[in-house]
Amino acid sequence: MTKCAYKERFYPTPEQAVLLAQSFGCARFVWNNTLAFRSEAYQQHGKRVSHSAAEKRLVDLKAEFPWLKEVSSVILQQTLRDQKAAFDNFFNPKLRASYPRFKRKEGRQSIRLTKAAFSYRDGEITIAKSKVALPIRWSRPLPSAPSSITISRDRAGRYFISCLCEFGPEALPITPKMMGIDLGLTDLFITSDGAKSANPRHLKRYEAKLAYLQRRLDKKRKGSNNRHKLRQKVARLHAKIADCRRDALHKATRTLINENQVLCIESLNITGMVTNRHLAKAISDAGWGEFVRQLEYKAAWAGRQVVKVSQWLPSSKVCHGCGHKVEKLPLSQRHWHCDGCGQPIDRDINAAKNIQTAGLAGLACGATGAGVAA
Repeated sequence: MTKCAYKERFYPTPEQAVLLAQSFGCARFVWNNTLAFRSEAYQQHGKRVSHSAAEKRLVDLKAEFPWLKEVSSVILQQTLRDQKAAFDNFFNPKLRASYPRFKRKEGRQSIRLTKAAFSYRDGEITIAKSKVALPIRWSRPLPSAPSSITISRDRAGRYFISCLCEFGPEALPITPKMMGIDLGLTDLFITSDGAKSANPRHLKRYEAKLAYLQRRLDKKRKGSNNRHKLRQKVARLHAKIADCRRDALHKATRTLINENQVLCIESLNITGMVTNRHLAKAISDAGWGEFVRQLEYKAAWAGRQVVKVSQWLPSSKVCHGCGHKVEKLPLSQRHWHCDGCGQPIDRDINAAKNIQTAGLAGLACGATGAGVAA
């Protein structure tokens, strides 16, 4: 058994919307207040505030701010647990997480509830302090009763509920097909059998409209209703772009996992690549990191295997037929002729074939190599 989060959209009643707004505000206040207290204690006195001390301080906060008692105490306690996890990740040198940040009122809001703060009966979820179940638009039944739920509201004003459930993944039938994948910008990914998947470029599709709305937003007076309305329009357009990108990636990765037993892919340093100001927008719009993440967890559930090849593999410069390596190959040159065997080479397909060869060789010996023989 493994755990999976099932995310669904719901449309709260006016009473539930008020309760959720209070819950979001109280959770945000406790997070920011405690974070400021922790930061000040460390900067001025060099002391770290433990989680137990933060929980004891929560009692004093409730006494000082009685409106914190209007929401479930589980929400506030869980907020402190989440902040403790954020600090644990920050102090873990292997994770290299950033320092916890303050939460903004205009940003995405979320609360997490354990079983003590909600009930799940007959396919309906009712949260504490609410008399009626949440009107959830279920797209599929849950495999089991959720152990915890996360309720969120994005900047576009949409409400979502994420249910953490246990389920037993079923492995797909074994297939002999294996494939190498090269990620790109002109084409989202290129496979070793010569197939190319066009890059939808969702951001570029709506870029002109987004720029127009942002220019109008910049001219509105801060705090005005018109500015708030335009901010909602910008947020909805951003949400549409993100939804389109996520949907396309899910469809592409699902097809690859269903058809291949082994997928070989290059382990790119995407964080370092986006520092290039000429390519940062295009790389971020392509969603390479999300593409690889989806491949990995879907492969684990389906009994498939994803093999990562070193990013220093000269996959584009080495001929997959004879192994001849060219010294220089600018990014603008998409085709070249091999001086060793004379065959014309497509840069991307050649890279995908070399990635497949290196990945299968590494899989056979238990590790992926950093290069191929020249």
